[in-house]
Amino acid sequence: MGTRIDFETCYLDIADGVAVLTLNRPDRMNAFTGQMMLDMIAAFDKTDADDAVKAVIVTGAGRAFCAGADLGAGAKTFDYEARDDRPERGKKEDLEYLRDGGGRLTLRIFESLKPVIAAVNGAAVGVGVTMQLPMDIRIASNDAKFGFVFARRGIVPEACSSWFLPRLVGPSTALEWCYSGRVFPASEAKERGLVRSLHAPEDLMPAAHAIAREIVDNTAPVSVTLTRHMLWRMLGADHPMEAHKIDSRAIFARGKQADAKEGVMSFLEKRTPSYPDTVSKDLPDFYPWWTERKFE
Repeated sequence: MGTRIDFETCYLDIADGVAVLTLNRPDRMNAFTGQMMLDMIAAFDKTDADDAVKAVIVTGAGRAFCAGADLGAGAKTFDYEARDDRPERGKKEDLEYLRDGGGRLTLRIFESLKPVIAAVNGAAVGVGVTMQLPMDIRIASNDAKFGFVFARRGIVPEACSSWFLPRLVGPSTALEWCYSGRVFPASEAKERGLVRSLHAPEDLMPAAHAIAREIVDNTAPVSVTLTRHMLWRMLGADHPMEAHKIDSRAIFARGKQADAKEGVMSFLEKRTPSYPDTVSKDLPDFYPWWTERKFE
């Protein structure tokens, strides 16, 4: 039996090591709101805190993944000072007041301790696609569509996408998509490297679960957490020596822990591993290393 956690705009199903976060405003094509931002952040807080969760899948209810920002407020949709339904950001003189909701969400996903898989079941436009960028693996239905439509709405890319998107697909493709604001098919998203694979609609979630199971059934959760942040955070390093420093610290720390012994012995004994270390208790002392000013 699994666990179901309901939020106002989404719900979280946890079973057999996998958490499925489903955006749940199908009557509005799962359009993004301030409440959805808060709910999704809370859901990732839950998955990080639960050692039973070893992978997270994000998808949408109904025919869309997320059709972008909810435009129900009309002309003042993006004028946050004119809105009375936005989550509190702090005082106007604080930087917190200026932070966009999509960025707050993508930064939270970026900090996830668990690998994140996007199962894009339909339209993914605006923040519906930028929220996917810090997710680790993206797969899509053949029916999915994508669009970085910001210039067509008189705004600019948000949700930290100016950092993520060029790193995923290259600057030329990123600029073309953002300049034009056009909506493009899943086939183009795959061709340009935004998504890993395309699937018939009925095969999408089984494919996402198969990817998750490969992780859950065979790998050490602490190693996966470290690997996730080693790879993501090295994208901004200015020399491979920075990778060598953290690689060395991580392999030294992990080699002394019980997981490394289990990994070797399960291989030699030709059995399924049972890794004892947990993310909540056994991350090495140097984690999170990026908060340090320098390596000692």
